[in-house]
Amino acid sequence: MRTMWIMGALALAGCTTNTEMRASQQAESNAALTKELEGRVAGAPVNCIGNSTTTRPMIIDETTILYREGGRVYRNTLPAACPRLRPYNTMITEVQGGQLCRNDRFRVLEPGTSIPGPYCRLGEFVPYERR
Repeated sequence: MRTMWIMGALALAGCTTNTEMRASQQAESNAALTKELEGRVAGAPVNCIGNSTTTRPMIIDETTILYREGGRVYRNTLPAACPRLRPYNTMITEVQGGQLCRNDRFRVLEPGTSIPGPYCRLGEFVPYERR
């Protein structure tokens, strides 16, 4: 009986730690997004952006990616969460032509692995410019 009580307490402690870790990661993601978009105003969403003129993607969280093109920042909110999409992971994007477009597919490669994760899709690109 005592063993079951101890195991239950340990399981509960693990859940609390996981919940706290997710909350911390979400807070970091929100802070990074706020910092990058501070002082900028959103424009009308577009379906595609130039691939050759944008910088590498900045992964915010499993649903948000930022791209820079000159002084403009594009926010891409994915239509569904991408399970392995996290800061410092590598995105492998399948580009058709010279543009990144809504519904283009990509996969995520985690450091230390050689097999990318499942396919994910890009959403619309919302431009943010300084006023």
